[in-house]
Amino acid sequence: QVQLVESGGGLVQPGGSLRLSCAASGLSLDYYAIGWFRQAPGKEREVVSCVSSSVGSTYYADSVKGRFTISRDNAKNTMYLQMNSLIPEDTAVYYCAAEFDYSGSFACGSLGYNYWGLGTQVTVSS
Repeated sequence: QVQLVESGGGLVQPGGSLRLSCAASGLSLDYYAIGWFRQAPGKEREVVSCVSSSVGSTYYADSVKGRFTISRDNAKNTMYLQMNSLIPEDTAVYYCAAEFDYSGSFACGSLGYNYWGLGTQVTVSS
């Protein structure tokens, strides 16, 4: 049974940092596209950052470029999202996702992932 479990969310002041983690079980992330998405109240789920495969290109939404960094540790079967210089507009529930992508051709910015975590709340407020 595949599970993705996010952690690391919380309340942070503007300008602060958080690191989200997503631990995977039941699959090996080596040949998986990974992505971080977020959904704010009343808004659609949107891609924050993703990587099409272990050697694929990395994508960042314009709103987070230069502030967020996606990474993975295949040995720990865990993906991360380092978030710096947080602003109130970053407030949302953050979800991790994974999709088998041996060829590296999966459009990682799409919502077509088979596996999703349940989400972790990030609130940026003073």
